[in-house]
Amino acid sequence: MEKTLMNLKILLPFKVFADIKNVSSIVLETSEGSYGLLPQRLDCVAALVPGIFTYETEGTSHYVAVDNGVMVKAGAQVLVSVRNAVGGADLGKLGDLVKKDFKSEDENQKQVTTIIAKLERGFIYSFDKLRST
Repeated sequence: MEKTLMNLKILLPFKVFADIKNVSSIVLETSEGSYGLLPQRLDCVAALVPGIFTYETEGTSHYVAVDNGVMVKAGAQVLVSVRNAVGGADLGKLGDLVKKDFKSEDENQKQVTTIIAKLERGFIYSFDKLRST
């Protein structure tokens, strides 16, 4: 009897983070808790929360830190779409990578928010000047 395996694709907003074949199991974090997926599981959809996403290939566990997102399982295909992901390190180093990468992203988000607020203020000021003339 041939063993069925899954194909996992992790998508970011701007690129494909990973495309992995022959995945035997997946463990993911949702707001309801941790869930495990095996190839025979029925098709499903889950909202992901920030956490550690684990998948196994050929008896080896791999870890990826993921941000908010969604997972869709359809047959042997598993698609995971998240805002940000960090991987390629063992579990001990993954925490440090997450803190570094996600902190950098938070700082960038704060800068973008500040710039947008300044643009909004300038627009309102210009609109008010136009209206008073």
